[in-house]
Amino acid sequence: MSKFPNFYNPDRIGTLFYPDVNAISKEAEKSGLSPSETDKTKILLMIIDMQVDFSHEKGTLYTPGALEDIKRLVEFIFRHADRISHITCSLDSHYPYQIFHAAWWKDKNGNHPDPMTIITVDDVESGKWIPILQPEWSKEYVKKLAENAQKELTIWPYHVPIGGVGNILDPELWSVVFWHSLARKSQPTWWMKGSIPKTEHYSMLKPEIKVSEASKGTTHPDFIKSMESCDHIIIAGEAESHCVLETAEDLVEIFSDQPQQLKKIYILRDCMSPVQHPKVDFAKIATEKFEQLEEKGLQLINSTDELPF
Repeated sequence: MSKFPNFYNPDRIGTLFYPDVNAISKEAEKSGLSPSETDKTKILLMIIDMQVDFSHEKGTLYTPGALEDIKRLVEFIFRHADRISHITCSLDSHYPYQIFHAAWWKDKNGNHPDPMTIITVDDVESGKWIPILQPEWSKEYVKKLAENAQKELTIWPYHVPIGGVGNILDPELWSVVFWHSLARKSQPTWWMKGSIPKTEHYSMLKPEIKVSEASKGTTHPDFIKSMESCDHIIIAGEAESHCVLETAEDLVEIFSDQPQQLKKIYILRDCMSPVQHPKVDFAKIATEKFEQLEEKGLQLINSTDELPF
């Protein structure tokens, strides 16, 4: 689309407001876009965790750069609305008591760790940090992270609480997803993740460590099947260094023996930003890992580029 719908106001990105759904629906009706079921080429847009707590400056785990990422993604959707067949949004969703929250741990004096504290195997074995809940699992969990060469356990600020304001998609971005659904007669998919208390869950596809009693402890086959049925997949979201990166890594692992599947995956490099940590350079780590993923077949493009297919 060369002209954006009248309801769109980029100045509202990063603010909380009630979207005018009636105005949005009227704009969708007069868009003149054809139903997505008529698309000869099926394009899936995956939006990862572009929620208030990650993307708003007052969010508890704000990712610097996220507001500009959302603006670029919104305008990308408008420009390519006639080609985007379906939109899937993941929502990171947490309870107060989760293994990466302060309430789960204490020191010998009963103090909880500060946000952004890294808990290592040595910390657990020396008693520097003591798990209050699920002590045996918690100690083993930290060891498993190290053994699998995954990120060390980070104590995050309380964020994206289930039922809380921080859990919702940025309202302006939500408005565009709603508009696209009505304009293209394409039902959006909402993918909840992260509510297994005993493990982190950065990736859209699976948690850091499998939890046997959790029904969502492994990759969902129906979700993978839906991806396989698309001709092209475009990914954007927050944060580049965690949820986007680990989703991309899981896709490479899942489709390692299907190079044709990997070649159809595109990451919008200018629609994601890394977590900023006082001691860990997550930006550098993400850049290096995405370069490795490109070598395996994933493609990074800018939202302003012409679509390469």
